[in-house]
Amino acid sequence: MSGRDPDRRRALLDAADRAIAAEGPDVSMAAIAAAAGVTKPILYRHFGDRSGLYEALADRHVRTVIAQLRPRFAAGGGGLRARATATITAYLDLVSANLNLYRFLFHRAGPEDARTRSRVTSLVRSLGEELGGVLAAEGVVPDPVRAQVLGHAFVGMVQTTGDWWLDQPGLDRDEVVESLVDVITSAVTGPVLTRRSGTASRAGGRT
Repeated sequence: MSGRDPDRRRALLDAADRAIAAEGPDVSMAAIAAAAGVTKPILYRHFGDRSGLYEALADRHVRTVIAQLRPRFAAGGGGLRARATATITAYLDLVSANLNLYRFLFHRAGPEDARTRSRVTSLVRSLGEELGGVLAAEGVVPDPVRAQVLGHAFVGMVQTTGDWWLDQPGLDRDEVVESLVDVITSAVTGPVLTRRSGTASRAGGRT
């Protein structure tokens, strides 16, 4: 079916990217259609409706971010601090370099459309699950349940802190990264795990 032609859809998404970058997160659907050289009904025909366009943009860009972050936190041979630093730095660089698109997806499309919000949430959650799996598989956090809790917590913390950082012009990125990495390394290697291990030992020794 010509309305679902993948090359045409890709070209329309490229046009949407250009319109969002040029006009900001409040860009109108009419402006996106104009950038693509089509009318709004034709634009929607390729995606089903406006929600379909939003979801296609979310899939395209959130997946791209995840694909670029994955090798950094999954890289073998690097210490936890170095890998966390590389991953968070890459994330902040990506969102700041594509600020209008980031705000379109997370501040407009998500809040405006339940299907898009669910899709973005699912994609972000998958990154937390992957990170939790890495922490458990490498023995960084031996308890798989705790590894999942921390994986999701780290992803959520970095995302919300990054969102705040974007609204703080002039705030040094490296200072933000270092603070986040401090929290992550403390959560993994600090007294919380020690206390838990001690509690488990005492419980096991009761008669």
